[in-house]
Amino acid sequence: MPKKAAAPVVPVAGRHVIWLGWKLVIFLSFTLCLFAILRLHFSSDVSSSSANNFSYSRARSRISRDNFRGPPKIAFLFLARLNLPLDFLWDSFFENAEESNFSISIHSAPGYVFDESTSRSHFFYDRQLTNSIQVLWGESSMIEAERLLLAAALEDPANQRFVLLSDSCVPLYNFSYIYRYLMASSKSFVDSFLDVKDERYNPKMSPVIPKDKWRKGSQWISLIRSHAEVIVDDEVVLPIFKKFCKRRPPLDTSKGKLNIKLQKQHNCIPDEHYVQTLFAMSELESELERRTVTYTLWNQSAAKMDNKAWHPVTFNYADVSPKRIKEIKDINHVYYGSEFRTEWCRTNSTSVPCFLFARKFSRGAAMRLLSEGVTGPFEVTKLLGNPP
Repeated sequence: MPKKAAAPVVPVAGRHVIWLGWKLVIFLSFTLCLFAILRLHFSSDVSSSSANNFSYSRARSRISRDNFRGPPKIAFLFLARLNLPLDFLWDSFFENAEESNFSISIHSAPGYVFDESTSRSHFFYDRQLTNSIQVLWGESSMIEAERLLLAAALEDPANQRFVLLSDSCVPLYNFSYIYRYLMASSKSFVDSFLDVKDERYNPKMSPVIPKDKWRKGSQWISLIRSHAEVIVDDEVVLPIFKKFCKRRPPLDTSKGKLNIKLQKQHNCIPDEHYVQTLFAMSELESELERRTVTYTLWNQSAAKMDNKAWHPVTFNYADVSPKRIKEIKDINHVYYGSEFRTEWCRTNSTSVPCFLFARKFSRGAAMRLLSEGVTGPFEVTKLLGNPP
């Protein structure tokens, strides 16, 4: 009977090499898996990282609020092209307020100073920012100016509400009413909605800004302190807006056929999306009254090539009769057609007027409001002496 061949004997040293080889393979496999998991967590899910940044900002703001003691202020933040042409009306408004209840900051052209030679009201003297920038409509410089105003106002811990206003805004009530209205609510007032027909979202914003978090609304906002800090502390969303949310160049007949190419560029207006999208990404929408407190009448021209299409109407003297102002004050809800949503204006379940301010008002319209005592007692001397 033939003998079976004996199995080859692997030397001890050979077996040791094979075992080390298997250990190395297992170690490398584990390392690669760990690397893949970490990369997926830190690179692919950028929005998760953003949420952590937002949480940190909000926690810091809660500490600052808890440490504050004293009467809370409203910070009135003016975005001005140069001067404040309606300063005489605002002077009457602030004249009837306790100075411990408000502060004022102005973002104007770099180098412009508010003093007795440029303003009728002492309330605005030296209230300009020293670090202002040149602002262009439809550019990211607009939201950078807003952030500068908020950052300056946050230096004062007493500022607990922040109202952004243009140089053509007017108050519709006296200071006392507006103060009580804003302080009674624990929420910010931010016009924010989802426009299904909106074409401004740039797919290149993903994954930092997901499309389902893209929002639109008015730039005229009123904020609680924690939300103001979220905007100032943001280092995630703003860089994406600067890179991918840009206004399309306006039509220029002198450029001929080049216009066709220019008009194919992606069009985006940063100040109509930034705050709303930032708050949606940071899961703050439940802390908002999703409406603005500043009334604007829009010229909704149907002609696409009409340069006046979708621009705010300017109110002149004849347009602001007591009846017209009462109609604005009586508005108690806002309808958002793109969402089929009716936003009823309430504060702590109590029905309130929707609007505290309005724009755009000419000097003549503001003079009529002043003469009719909308903001407080009328003093004709406020209209005398026109600074340059």
